[in-house]
Amino acid sequence: MTRHPAKKNSPSPAAAKPSATTSPPRVARFTPTLFAHAEALLTQLLRFEHPADAAVSHYFREHRQLGHADRAFVAESVYAVLRRWRSLAARCQASGRTAAQVTPRALLLAMLATVRGWSQRELAPVLKASEEAWLAAAKELDAASLPPAVACDLPDWLYDELAGNYGAEAVGELARALNQAAPLDLRVNTLKTEREALLAALEATGIAAVAGRWSPLALRLRDKPALAKHPLFLAGHFEVQDEGSQLLACLLAPKRSEAVVDFCAGAGGKTLLLGAQMKNTGRLYAFDVSDRRLANMKPRLARSGLSNVHPVRIEHERDTRIKRLAGKIDRVLVDAPCSGLGTLRRNPDLKWRQDPQSVGELTAKQAAILAAAATLVCPGGRLVYATCSLLTVENRGIVEAFLAAHPDFALLPAGEVLARQQIELPASALNGDCLQLLPQYHDTDGFFAAVLERRA
Repeated sequence: MTRHPAKKNSPSPAAAKPSATTSPPRVARFTPTLFAHAEALLTQLLRFEHPADAAVSHYFREHRQLGHADRAFVAESVYAVLRRWRSLAARCQASGRTAAQVTPRALLLAMLATVRGWSQRELAPVLKASEEAWLAAAKELDAASLPPAVACDLPDWLYDELAGNYGAEAVGELARALNQAAPLDLRVNTLKTEREALLAALEATGIAAVAGRWSPLALRLRDKPALAKHPLFLAGHFEVQDEGSQLLACLLAPKRSEAVVDFCAGAGGKTLLLGAQMKNTGRLYAFDVSDRRLANMKPRLARSGLSNVHPVRIEHERDTRIKRLAGKIDRVLVDAPCSGLGTLRRNPDLKWRQDPQSVGELTAKQAAILAAAATLVCPGGRLVYATCSLLTVENRGIVEAFLAAHPDFALLPAGEVLARQQIELPASALNGDCLQLLPQYHDTDGFFAAVLERRA
């Protein structure tokens, strides 16, 4: 399988701290020690041995002396390099550095000078005299002189794929959006509160937020506060979940007392939303192949107040536990393992970790999972296939092949399904009858979803 298939778990409140997603302010004390931490962490990340978020968390556990502001600076600095790695390396080489001299140190200096706009005076605590000339040249390089894929900070294969899907001009706009840090969204737990009440409660604790644009359950925070110990979080009033991700559960739209399956549940972000939509009635199965991910769901379930969720570990999509439920399920969500390229604002390392071979392996897996999940759906039942990928081969390509092989299923217009819930989306969010969210237009992660109904 791919080196790092993206699993679309909701980010934890700890992961949502400024260190993971925001551009930190200039630190009060920019020191050689602080820069050395960023350099050491970036050296690890550029080996691509582990997902970036896991490596960053591990580094901070080993360096607990770093304060909140220091962690924010170190983490966002390395994330910024991962986002702009290709153009930063090109700037370094165009200014006289050899490939061997494009070190983590050089990349960090180039990032601070070009992306953050720091002057050499601000970099003085770490900048060597021998580095001043090439860094000035790197800062002055016109980005328009770079090849398109380099300027977009994409590997050639991915640039070509996206250009084929969306057009060359649109890829530039998409890449600029993907190279920005993601905002922090919350989802209201309607079993315990309402959106307006949560807005007021957060405001009373000094956290500014606004209602989301698309999801009726979404709040978007102005800043990136630490939420893991917030009383409202501990009481289960909200979860951290991208606004676009929330719409996937809205497409499934489960009803009270139905039998529902979240086929690739992960740590349960969408499972929790589905359970709340069902008003804590019926039976909701959370399938996943990972014991660890299902274990991570348990404290979230406890906070949520849900009692209708039944986590089930399966070996694979052909597991006998699945076969026993064939034709008995009203609604099935397949949030399929994918390349994760729609989440590059949060996981910029994915574009350097994936390749055509890994995507090909994923598409085979996606087709198998969708076919297996379809066997669960009862006549008249609904199946939603979704990914956080930007690639047609993982999205519409999978759905079209499935429909060709399963004439007993039909595609429902996603826009109409949402409109019946008073969720109105612009035409840019609808790819034919499918949902297609893109960060440059909708300020969410990139998501695709198709609503499939089994003929009665």
